[in-house]
Amino acid sequence: MALRVLPSLTLAVTEPPVRKRKRVIMLASGFAAFAVYRILKQATPLDEPLALLLVSGLCAAVTALWAYGRGRVLPIATVWTEDGPRRLAWLVGWIGFAYGVLLSLLVLALLKIVAGYDFLQHPDGPAMMAIIIACTSVARDAFEIGHVRCLQRQGQPVFTFPDGVMLRSWAWHQPGLILQWTLLGALLTGLAAGMVALVGEVWRSAFAQLCVVTPVAANLALLAYLAGEQRPGGWRARLAAVAWKELARFWWWPGAAFAATYDLVVLGALSFGLRWDGPLTVAQSATVGSIIGGLVALYCCYLGHRRVVEDQMRAAVPATLLRCPFVLGILTKAQSAAAPMASAADAILGQVPRR
Repeated sequence: MALRVLPSLTLAVTEPPVRKRKRVIMLASGFAAFAVYRILKQATPLDEPLALLLVSGLCAAVTALWAYGRGRVLPIATVWTEDGPRRLAWLVGWIGFAYGVLLSLLVLALLKIVAGYDFLQHPDGPAMMAIIIACTSVARDAFEIGHVRCLQRQGQPVFTFPDGVMLRSWAWHQPGLILQWTLLGALLTGLAAGMVALVGEVWRSAFAQLCVVTPVAANLALLAYLAGEQRPGGWRARLAAVAWKELARFWWWPGAAFAATYDLVVLGALSFGLRWDGPLTVAQSATVGSIIGGLVALYCCYLGHRRVVEDQMRAAVPATLLRCPFVLGILTKAQSAAAPMASAADAILGQVPRR
């Protein structure tokens, strides 16, 4: 999500030459995934959800490593030497395998809930789309992360590397704010989903729950983002000060878009991982809503914090200094160092208002 929201990352990965290379990487990975699917289909039928998810995850893991190397513009052996096994293990395990499995669940759930195209009844089409879409999406994100890392190694300022290190650092130093909005998002979204499910069986269908959870979680995501900025007056003052067009844009993207995405992934896990068929129970509806609301609120609160940090960092340090490798190393140290180093950098620069 950080690649789609934070301006420094978004601008870095959407420059015309980068987009052109990215399209080629995605196209190549899509063709490769299709070839793998056709070969495996001849050897073994991919009509079992767990088998399909395993194949999709393994294909996505290989794709992530290859695409990251293309983004770094270096051979994999050199990338291994420079980035180390820990970062590559995160890339292959999370961005590759885990993300590939989640994307496959998303595709299967979307086809079943929205289009009525059930993998369990018609496995060929959904299986092929799940593998191809998962691999192309993983290729896109891994390439973008590799490109951001390449810029970082070249000395360009990258204040928020999208590997979760800054999120863990912030959670360690400001657990109260995170717990407040995560629990609030989980409670209100879960309560809304559960109350709607009590109305009747028709409101416990996966599609109905999707329509309920998405707007509620998007509203909380917007408020959590404004709260994460921690500007004077709090989120209420920010809500009144920001133009409604900007609020609506964030509500739609990433709020509603990612809330619907996470909801479909969880519903896909229920449908194809646990083989749950039919309407959800009230408890299941509330649980799914709580998971989605908590996740979206947590990450949007973090994105609000990082947006302010990046804005203040650019305003506080002249552009000429930002090009200095020594200064850049200090500013981005938190991406690879321990949490206290990140806190010290924020305190020295006056980045984060303390409560």
